[in-house]
Amino acid sequence: MKNTILFLLGIGGAIVSFAQSYLPSPTSLNTWGDQGNGTYINPILNADYSDPDVIRVGNKYYMVASDFHFLGMQVLESEDMVNWKLLSQVYSRFDFPGWDTNEHYAGGSWAPSIRHHDGKFWVFFCTPDEGLFMSNAANPAGPWSPLVNVCHVEKWEDPCPFWDDDGQAYLGRSIHGAGPIIIHKMSPDGTKLLDEGRTVYTGPVAEGTKIHKINGYYYLSIPEGGVSEGWQTILRSKNIYGPYEKKVVLEQGSTNINGPHQGAMVDTPYGEWFFFHFQQYNPLGRVVHLQPMHWKNGWPVIGVDMDMNGIGEPVTVWTKPRTGKQSIITVPQTDDDFSSEKLSLQWQFNHNPENKAWSLTEQKGMLTFHALKASSFKQARNTLTQKTMGYKGTTTTKMIYTELAEGQYCGLACIGKENYLIGIAKQNGKTFLYFEKDGIIKQKETISGEDIYLRLEADAKENNYQFLASQDGKSYKEIGTSFNMKFGNWKGVRIGLYCYNTQSADGKVAFDWFQYEHDGPSIQNKH
Repeated sequence: MKNTILFLLGIGGAIVSFAQSYLPSPTSLNTWGDQGNGTYINPILNADYSDPDVIRVGNKYYMVASDFHFLGMQVLESEDMVNWKLLSQVYSRFDFPGWDTNEHYAGGSWAPSIRHHDGKFWVFFCTPDEGLFMSNAANPAGPWSPLVNVCHVEKWEDPCPFWDDDGQAYLGRSIHGAGPIIIHKMSPDGTKLLDEGRTVYTGPVAEGTKIHKINGYYYLSIPEGGVSEGWQTILRSKNIYGPYEKKVVLEQGSTNINGPHQGAMVDTPYGEWFFFHFQQYNPLGRVVHLQPMHWKNGWPVIGVDMDMNGIGEPVTVWTKPRTGKQSIITVPQTDDDFSSEKLSLQWQFNHNPENKAWSLTEQKGMLTFHALKASSFKQARNTLTQKTMGYKGTTTTKMIYTELAEGQYCGLACIGKENYLIGIAKQNGKTFLYFEKDGIIKQKETISGEDIYLRLEADAKENNYQFLASQDGKSYKEIGTSFNMKFGNWKGVRIGLYCYNTQSADGKVAFDWFQYEHDGPSIQNKH
């Protein structure tokens, strides 16, 4: 069965027909992303890329998002706004107190902006405790310059740089707690602010400003109303300091897409416009949607105004942006056979890593962890994580534990507001397979052997997660009870590999490979 959705939108008095969007038949339906038939289903990135910012340079698009206490910030690339791959990471550590001792949960990078100016890519972001940071690169694939602490302050958030036609640079930002919107003059090289800033707008939970200049107007695109129930507002003025006119351009309306706001307005080489935004979807986190957009009377019209109240509502299915060529269906990297001497881009450490205690070369083709002393999983260094992807998924890893030491714990983690672990531990000379809920071991059994296969089965729609284990890689049994996950520390659910010791810095473990199957688009190119 095919359902046809035809939206007729007026632009400048002329009726423009957006291309028809066809829902695929049930046998070919992908639950999100590229449908392989010229359409997409939101979310386009069904993973926790919160506070997304996107730019176009030439025929390609680049995205950054908040990564908070996970290091470091990922840069993604796309040729069609729908299919994305990981391209680089901006930084790998924060050289500030508390980052070596896991004291900054929910800290780190908040709501970055990416821009292209003077032949360089620029990324700006704030951290709650350390201030405003900048890095740039001639190539978005890196290398990225060392972080510059532009301004050492606390409680700033959501910065966006802007270089005007006359060469004057500015920086817009807000204050932790959401608002007001403040604009500073900035040095052209982005390394310092030149004044105390001027407040240009105050509104309900106003934050996340993005600055554009189009046809002589300065546009501030800002989210308002809060993470789960907010809307998108556009401000415009002929002067960057205002006064600004205001228009709400996107709201949930009658849809089930809550809080459709905070993101990026982006054009294509063919003159189309689209708007990226997030939706909070517990427990996955804040997933990325793509909305059609056009201009009417100098204002953006985003989504479709279904109830005709003058405010757009988000669509679920739409025609993909034009590219002039066939797209390759792609999702960000997940699997890893650990054959590279460099860590794959999907992996992010929880807080600063101790690089002497992990290796991809000590045992070729394996990821080796040397245990560091920690009182618990939450305090353990070198926990290596990646985002969960899609509504349903299965992750499996093979772990070799022949060199365990007394007091050592290692295995596979499901990370959220509460942390759940499956792993191997050595206590009182015995080796155990165990299941842990937020620091409390709920189940354990003695085990023998040299390696084990650990698995997590996830169903985010039903919010049901279950660990399994196998000693032969064929027959799996459930370990512990199934459990629910919750969004925590501003992040959605993650998967992690961990190794620590509560008694000493002794013992090591190796992971042979990591596989992740999920319900994303039918992948032609799985990076």
